[in-house]
Amino acid sequence: MTSSKDQQIAPTFAFSSGMAAVSSLLLACKSQVKLIMPEDVYHGLPTQLKCLNDHGIVHKSVDMTNITKIRQQIKEYIDASGDIDGTILVWLETPSNPLCQVADIKEVCNLVQDLKSQHREGRIITVVDSTWAPPCITQPLHLGADVVLHSGTKYLGGHSDVLLGVVSCSPLTENGKWLAERIKAVQTSIGAVASPLECWLTLRGLRTLHLRVQRQCDTAMQLAEYLNGHKSVQTVHHPGLKSHPQHAIAKQQMMGNKFGGMLSFEVESERIAMAVAGAVNVIRRATSLGGTETLIEHRKSIEPEGSTCPAGLLRLSIGLEAPADLQHDLEIALEVASSVQKSKI
Repeated sequence: MTSSKDQQIAPTFAFSSGMAAVSSLLLACKSQVKLIMPEDVYHGLPTQLKCLNDHGIVHKSVDMTNITKIRQQIKEYIDASGDIDGTILVWLETPSNPLCQVADIKEVCNLVQDLKSQHREGRIITVVDSTWAPPCITQPLHLGADVVLHSGTKYLGGHSDVLLGVVSCSPLTENGKWLAERIKAVQTSIGAVASPLECWLTLRGLRTLHLRVQRQCDTAMQLAEYLNGHKSVQTVHHPGLKSHPQHAIAKQQMMGNKFGGMLSFEVESERIAMAVAGAVNVIRRATSLGGTETLIEHRKSIEPEGSTCPAGLLRLSIGLEAPADLQHDLEIALEVASSVQKSKI
């Protein structure tokens, strides 16, 4: 927790899961809560928001790489009531899940600061889900965000044995200080507190975070370049590729030339994607991420009905295996998928 002697320490709260962290953050905001979220986002967020719609929390999806559209949606929320009625949450997820889109955190925070200065009532708060870019890659609070959220289950824990969510509030912004007190009250009175064991396991994981992430980023970059040149792959989504539409932004806000251990790629059809996922041997088929093992999943089949995820997309979470072994595994799987494509089965 923060100290009066050191206001640079971000008040941080550990919850029993990432989604418990999200719901506690929403409960800490003053009603009415109006949320702007990415079009490409972890499906758990819109699923939870649908449940919360009955409690007055509304949301709109926006292309968070387009600052003009973000401004328009904030102003639409404001104009509907003539002022900021309650709380407007500008929710960033960068890189996004599963298309690896990169929002410009500093630009969005500057926009929000400009709009906040025009209104005395209500609050516009910037929240960054930085699960895919842990602190050794991106530090949103230093870029002006009010709140940063992590699923500690992923990179922070790092060993696929933790269920935990983390919320850190900025000690540098008015909104961050305001939220810290309110989140503390929500957690104290309502619960969703992480267990001592989960906290200890996460602290253990943090000791090797920078080493694991460096290896995962290096391998992800190598595999992204390999897949980008493969004849069976239509598109590769990874911020480190120069062809990525937000590569320049990623270079600015993702530190140390590290672009994350996550990537996704698209093949011709769902049938081919399933064949690739079924043919891997070193890589494991599972839906989590950020652990020591490399995982692959067909994203659309695990998302709720109405998902806009491309049917031929596969998501990779890179682990700590030898890069050559992973590349060889994908090479064989793509060859198998190619034979399936040619067959009449």
